[in-house]
Amino acid sequence: MPKLFWMSSIQNMRMSEGVEWAVHCCLNLAWTGPDRALTATRLAAYYDLPAAYLNKQLQALARAGIVTSTPGPRGGFRLARPAASITLADLVTAIEGPEPAFRCAEIRRRGPGATAVDDTRCAVDQAMGRAELAWRRELAGQALSDLMATVDRTAPDAPERARRWFAT
Repeated sequence: MPKLFWMSSIQNMRMSEGVEWAVHCCLNLAWTGPDRALTATRLAAYYDLPAAYLNKQLQALARAGIVTSTPGPRGGFRLARPAASITLADLVTAIEGPEPAFRCAEIRRRGPGATAVDDTRCAVDQAMGRAELAWRRELAGQALSDLMATVDRTAPDAPERARRWFAT
């Protein structure tokens, strides 16, 4: 397969913006530590995001057991477990759900080109399934702590800048 086609196909794969928001918020929760809860409003302000919509993403993370939510004046969100045990797959699944990205509608059985088809999976469905499995394995192989290490190397001031901002 030509590289250009493959790259344009990857660029067309879409996840909701909530995934990006959730990953960044989890990074901030990890950097600020387990003793400090951050509110959805405060996290939203850091990225200039709508707090109500971000709160929905954080609630999805709470339902998935990735963050805990504590009500009250000192409440907010914290990571529910160490960053090393939270994978990017966990975060994507919490926000997007566990359903496959590709759903075969068996169009090969319709229209003027329809042919008698046995019960085997469509070749397109099989290929898409293999690609999704590789994608999910890659996400599952990357922990939030791995992403933190990458940020430490590529933007070493980002964690401290976040800690200072959230401390005010």
